[in-house]
Amino acid sequence: MNTRCILLLVLVFLGNTGSATAAEWVYLDNDYLRIGVDKSRGACIGYFAPKRSQENLLDHFDTGRFIQQSYYGDPDDSKWVDKPWVYNPVQGGSYKNLASEVSEFRSDDKTLFAKITPRNWAGGQLLGEVTMTETITLEDYFAKIEFQMNYDGTKTHKPRHQELPAVFVRPEYDTLVTYNGDAPWTGAELTRRKPGFPNESVTMTENWVAYVNKDDIGVGIYVPGIENATCYRYQEANSACSYVAPIKTFALTPGLKHQYTVYLTCGSIEQIRLRFKVLHASSDDSASKPASSN
Repeated sequence: MNTRCILLLVLVFLGNTGSATAAEWVYLDNDYLRIGVDKSRGACIGYFAPKRSQENLLDHFDTGRFIQQSYYGDPDDSKWVDKPWVYNPVQGGSYKNLASEVSEFRSDDKTLFAKITPRNWAGGQLLGEVTMTETITLEDYFAKIEFQMNYDGTKTHKPRHQELPAVFVRPEYDTLVTYNGDAPWTGAELTRRKPGFPNESVTMTENWVAYVNKDDIGVGIYVPGIENATCYRYQEANSACSYVAPIKTFALTPGLKHQYTVYLTCGSIEQIRLRFKVLHASSDDSASKPASSN
């Protein structure tokens, strides 16, 4: 497999902060795909497309977009603008576009690896008690992303829906497609919808969900073992996006280590479903392993 890694420095304007930040894009390629992370914003995944395409499928408007890790705990007196919020380690950074800290980064022609100290989304502070890692490889038509979060805090939080992971795609990919019936992997009819705002619940019996455009082309996300998701579409002109997150309920507790695997692919909805079916049949990967404490 012909795989290579490219580092590209570009200047972007982050969200609505009014200040410019140099984005550090690092790309991994194979014969079929290109995937990219922004080292300046938690090494979040902000680029994914077919190898020869010039059109990025993902949204990286601010530090809360991208494909990235995000976890939720108890209320902590922080405020998202004027809305009371919760303890919320986010890989990319805070809502004010303060970036998280990438403490380790390695890349070669086969793998991207990052170790991140996240920020509290509303509070803005770096959370030294939380460590996130991300390992990305390309395998034919799939990007395989292995996420891990270690929580070394002393507080035991209540169980919450956790995003595994948060996924933001470009707004023209506005139709959510999944299978929610009781006969998975049999080719039974898919369900389509155009989500509204705020969040809507999704059942994904085949453990995958996709966003496609008017031509039925788009991006699919497969998280083995996960059957539920949340989604919305935000349609404000300058910051529109389509969002989905496979979810699992668990609590942030001292010593917690949570790891899971995500697969991405892109193409027609028929290609997306067939590839995930083949992957499901050939893999014992449990992907979202039970949360555990040491």
